[in-house]
Amino acid sequence: MSRKDSKGMFANVLVGLADEVSTPSPATSPSPHLLKVAAGVRQLQERGELADKLLRNADHIIELDVDAVLPSQIRDRFDGAYEAERLQDLVESMREHGQTTPGLVRPVGGEGGKFQIVFGRRRLAAAKLLGVKFRAIVRDLSDEQAIVIQGEENANRDDLSFIEKCVFALSQEEAGFKREVICASLATGKSHVSEMLQIARSFPKVVLAGIGAAPETGRRRWAQLAERWSANADAAGIAERILAEPGLQPLSSDNRFAAVLNAVSPVKKASASASAADRVQEVVSKGLTLAVVNYAKAGTRLTFTKAVPDDFVKYLLHRIEGLHEEYLGESQKAQNQSKRETR
Repeated sequence: MSRKDSKGMFANVLVGLADEVSTPSPATSPSPHLLKVAAGVRQLQERGELADKLLRNADHIIELDVDAVLPSQIRDRFDGAYEAERLQDLVESMREHGQTTPGLVRPVGGEGGKFQIVFGRRRLAAAKLLGVKFRAIVRDLSDEQAIVIQGEENANRDDLSFIEKCVFALSQEEAGFKREVICASLATGKSHVSEMLQIARSFPKVVLAGIGAAPETGRRRWAQLAERWSANADAAGIAERILAEPGLQPLSSDNRFAAVLNAVSPVKKASASASAADRVQEVVSKGLTLAVVNYAKAGTRLTFTKAVPDDFVKYLLHRIEGLHEEYLGESQKAQNQSKRETR
């Protein structure tokens, strides 16, 4: 396919005109999978070129009052993403050098002097914190164009968590965007988007907000939670109670996810034939599983979960000799007390 044809394909996807998209000839490659991958690569390149072209061909950059710039139509990040502590480096850079790269906005129909942010949301948030104007290019863009370019910014930064992408996809679907546009905004295929939508629909929004972005928790773990969630009729109530515990809020978003996963998972029951020496016990603190103890004839084994940081393990190893000495002292006292009582 020529570059001209591939640009035409992307333009059609961008505006949601799926009926005009050309289908690549099977003769160009014996593998449909390779054709699909190649098309995805071309789409990523062309989406980046579109954003670059908007910047290069800008007639001029204007300065806007930050209050004149409205949020995106579809939220793509959880609460807290634009708070001061998350923007500290950017704020310091803009304070020292100014806003070197403009954002992109589009006029809001029916609201004179108002614009909607398309990309540059972090820069806009930093400008608000600094109390300065926001430098931006103004372009008339359709809803579909705006949402795809918004996704382009996230793809370039590559810091949107998996669940944020799932919620971003669901928000687009609820707003009436076609599946082709959702795929383009996330630079992925329909099957992957379908899975993301299914996962996002599995949980109440209040639970997702309570857990947060969970940046280190990927697709496999969220799919695991969705599976266990569907198997537990009281999953929503359990999760809300766990997330409401005061001790859980200071934990990281990924640890809150782990606490919810542990809470809604079915309790493993020992079989009737199992002996007392062959049993498993979980070490739980504030709803979070720290370790699993396996009591067996061959010896007891303590296994820490991923929720436990290496520093805690080092701390425990440093204290374990002293703890063992304390145990021996207490044990000896108990034995002596028992002997006195039997005399």
